[in-house]
Amino acid sequence: MTTEAAAYGGLTAGAESRPEALARTAPARRPGRRRLLGWLGAHRRGGTHEPRLELVRYRLAPASWPRDLPLSIAIIADPHAGGPQTPMEHLARAVGMTNALRPDLVVLLGDYLADGRFVADRPAMRQVAEILAGLHAPLGVHAVLGNHDWWECPATQAGLRALPEAAEAFAAAGLPVMHNELRRLSHRGREVWLAGLGSQWAYRRGGAIYGAHDLEGTLAGIPDGAPSILLAHEPDIFPFVPEHVGVTLSGHTHGGQVRVRGYSPLVPSRYGNRYAYGAVVEEGRHLVVSGGIGNSALPIRVGMPPEVTLVELA
Repeated sequence: MTTEAAAYGGLTAGAESRPEALARTAPARRPGRRRLLGWLGAHRRGGTHEPRLELVRYRLAPASWPRDLPLSIAIIADPHAGGPQTPMEHLARAVGMTNALRPDLVVLLGDYLADGRFVADRPAMRQVAEILAGLHAPLGVHAVLGNHDWWECPATQAGLRALPEAAEAFAAAGLPVMHNELRRLSHRGREVWLAGLGSQWAYRRGGAIYGAHDLEGTLAGIPDGAPSILLAHEPDIFPFVPEHVGVTLSGHTHGGQVRVRGYSPLVPSRYGNRYAYGAVVEEGRHLVVSGGIGNSALPIRVGMPPEVTLVELA
């Protein structure tokens, strides 16, 4: 059961309004030092851990979204399957939890496999895709790739492939990924346009990071005045998103993985905590950054439990 609470996430200075957010399904408890050290030790020894999975819900009313066209969108972001936070059974629980919400639309925001030293049982990308293929919604299940999905493919990094191997695995499971692509959906007799952006951190070359995204080209096909949604793994694109886009949905940051009183000390974004987590409104434009499920680099999430995110537009 969810209860009403203040909006999550660090809204920037000058944000115009605070979209309503509903509280997590369970209160976050701060782990004591002994408990945290024991938790890390269990993972180093190959021990088991059953991560908590919570629901975070946002209700938004973007100015560019029709008032008579309610739409619910479930988000699974950054599972990093096989890592400490997301053994395969935990990913399956996330799928079941998402289906139980009965959303109109399901979106997957990238970074599907575990990385780093603390990997419990790393599956194949095809296995992950097959579990996610169990999701269902009237408007379908739509996926984009994250930076780790690109980095995991040496051929793509070398310029020998246009898209990472993950794209093939998802297509084989019936989930063709969106890469700078626009899809037209039909909802309540109206057209809704879904845009899926390529990763902004796709390539690592010579110590620098380069993107595979094309925002202008991706959005060019949206008719004037038509309701639209943008999927972008990394939230850093948000300052450049035009106001006619109803909402931008992102992951990537994991909410910083460690978050205390709305602040994360380390966020993989050029904007720091500005787009670290939650619902953000800037100049009438809306962004939701899901905290995601998994972890990267360090095997911990403190003050940022794994989540399935539900966005309700009205």
